[in-house]
Amino acid sequence: MWENDINVKEVKEIRTKTTAYVGAGAIEKFYDISKELSQKGLNKVVILTGRAAYKKTGAWDVVEKALKENNIEYVLYDKITPNPEHKDVDEAVELGKNFGAKAVIGIGGGSPIDSAKSVAILLEYSDKTAAELYELKFAPEKAAPVIAINLTHGTGTEVNRFAVVSIPEKEYKPAIAYDCIYPLYAIDDPALMTTLPEFQTMSVSVDAVNHVFEACTSVAANPFSILLAKETVRLVHKYLPKALKDPKDIEARYYLAYASMIAGTSFDNGLLHFTHALEHPLSAVKTDLTHGYGLGILLPAVIKQVFEARKDTILDIFAPIYGEGNENMTADEAGEKMREWLKSVGLTQTLRDEGFSEADLDKLTELAFTTPSLDGLLGAAPIEATRENVRTIYAESL
Repeated sequence: MWENDINVKEVKEIRTKTTAYVGAGAIEKFYDISKELSQKGLNKVVILTGRAAYKKTGAWDVVEKALKENNIEYVLYDKITPNPEHKDVDEAVELGKNFGAKAVIGIGGGSPIDSAKSVAILLEYSDKTAAELYELKFAPEKAAPVIAINLTHGTGTEVNRFAVVSIPEKEYKPAIAYDCIYPLYAIDDPALMTTLPEFQTMSVSVDAVNHVFEACTSVAANPFSILLAKETVRLVHKYLPKALKDPKDIEARYYLAYASMIAGTSFDNGLLHFTHALEHPLSAVKTDLTHGYGLGILLPAVIKQVFEARKDTILDIFAPIYGEGNENMTADEAGEKMREWLKSVGLTQTLRDEGFSEADLDKLTELAFTTPSLDGLLGAAPIEATRENVRTIYAESL
């Protein structure tokens, strides 16, 4: 059992801070949130989103009406793309500063919400840029209030202190984690997620599985991160096939949204390690690579690397995939069984299929060790992160 991998004499910090509204119709809670913002004098907001989903899902109909009813003015920045870039954050910050924004709303998946968190910091540090923030040239202690309206079930960013923004000219995709960017409120409404395409449905759910795999096998793993990991895997294993079969299945979307949320809390406590540290260079180099898909490609090879160090925990949390009574499973078998499950939900590509080759291995390995912040992830791995084992993970994922 996973308890065997916990040192009861090692003190762990357990975190959960954001108030999240989860359930079909949760978007209606935005009326109450808007009323509170107005009462607190936060009557000007900047909104970050992508180009279409915020309208297509119906979220905007409620958000715009609630803001108007509570006399909250807004400016809209709707240019956020997957793997958002620092220049877009700076542009949104300038828009917000000129408008006098006092709070930030992110509507969408991880990209708009992470960008909103970044803008919230830079509104308070008006002499700084997003590149400086993500190259860790200063450590913020304050940010404008953030409201996160989540439209996907994978990121978990709506309930934690993490954010990711790319610096493409350096092929950097760093992550930040600061207490000041916990969203004040989060909305996880599965009724807003029924239009997610099949590929995105699978990719974001695989992202959630990676979050908890890392959070329960890292050096920072604690009983809470592991508890949430077990439930996340159980729910994704049960409900992802249902959502893929019927995108309008509200029950399936509900439990996938909940799984994603608790996975976000899991890695807020247990942190991340190899799969995220190694995926960030992939989607920094090839910016059209979907983050969750890249994680899934790497996952079997990462499991093989860390299996012996956290065997009891891995067998426990992945019991829905591996089955019971697998005490004699080997690292190779564990990696292969995960690969089979990933194929069963539609993740069939390799790094080679995505355009990478042996010629990229040294560059990717170097980026994993030189991109700002990724050293922190590598340092949380349950085995020593050497250039040799990082390169091996990339090579086996080709």
